[in-house]
Amino acid sequence: MSAKKFTKAICAAAIVAAMTFSGCGSVADLTGSDKPAEETKSAEQPVSTSKSVAVTEAAPNKPENNTKLSDARNTPAVRVARTVGPAVVGITNKAIARDFFDRTFETSGVGSGVIFKSDGYIITNNHVIAGAKEIIVSLSDGNTVNGTLIGTDEMTDIAVVKVEAKDLPVAELGDSDEVVVGEPAIAIGNPMGLEFQGSVTVGVISALNRTLDLNDRRVKLFQTDAAISPGNSGGALVNADGEVIGINSAKLATTGVEGMGFAIPINTVKAIVAELMDKGYVARPYLGVTIFDKPTAARYGYQLSIDKGVYVFQVGLDSPAGRAGFQRGDIILSIDGKEVNSVTDVRNEVAAHKVGDKIKVLCDRDGREETVEVTLEEMPQPSNQ
Repeated sequence: MSAKKFTKAICAAAIVAAMTFSGCGSVADLTGSDKPAEETKSAEQPVSTSKSVAVTEAAPNKPENNTKLSDARNTPAVRVARTVGPAVVGITNKAIARDFFDRTFETSGVGSGVIFKSDGYIITNNHVIAGAKEIIVSLSDGNTVNGTLIGTDEMTDIAVVKVEAKDLPVAELGDSDEVVVGEPAIAIGNPMGLEFQGSVTVGVISALNRTLDLNDRRVKLFQTDAAISPGNSGGALVNADGEVIGINSAKLATTGVEGMGFAIPINTVKAIVAELMDKGYVARPYLGVTIFDKPTAARYGYQLSIDKGVYVFQVGLDSPAGRAGFQRGDIILSIDGKEVNSVTDVRNEVAAHKVGDKIKVLCDRDGREETVEVTLEEMPQPSNQ
């Protein structure tokens, strides 16, 4: 890499939008611009599983087995880089987009992934592979293989990709319930694209159970000060014992604030991955109503005059709420005795239950409070599932 390109890359790393996913880094453009890395007309192609294609360059950071280190140099970060590093891959998402003139062109972005089964199963983030028409996986040995999407879960930002390969290096998944604040945290991934593949950054676990509201959903994450940059998404957050304790996902960075990285706890990931491998999606309960709180109503041009609760704007007739007798204009005040005053509150209370559970919903209907019992059903899947 020339000095000019390297300077541009370093400058770009400092310009990260506040509260964004650490996302896919550009393949060819390391400046952090929004310009697609590739713009070529292309017909839409399904995800392929063609044979491996060797790359010309040697894999970066390939461990030298004959290197002898003193105890002082052989730190947990060094050991993790050697043991877990080979199981962290680069994932290139090739998608089709349309320009202002409705012409199609190909775009590319790069994220990271973690091999958790030796026959080619890889954990990554949903936003890394979202919209992909082709998924290309770059292994640590320098080879590239095409991947197939097994399943994805937008709510938790987790996806599983499969490549046709055997005897791949595997990362050991730990127990995130045992993680404590202050213990070492080592992030491995591909910040800013494959040119920096296999980068290792070191920090500590800054906090547990950080709650962030993203797109009207509330997620609990680990916070770490280990540097996590665009392209790190889907990579591994590892403890000093070499166990993966989280999947890197989001980054908060603003002027004057040192970057705060976030990772999805691995125990959450394990449960999601099990369902994705079983049926390709995660079965979740749903209520079947379109609801507004004051902020969401304002976004759609409505003004609510309620002081508490959430307003029922629409009810699906063939839904749990429809069968329970919900009506437009109802104001949901609580679920199972817990007050709900936002769209996020309602979604979290419903998500805390399982398909088939019965919940008691307290509503204000024309000034009268009524309790309605609803049996939760499985949320319908999109037609492309």
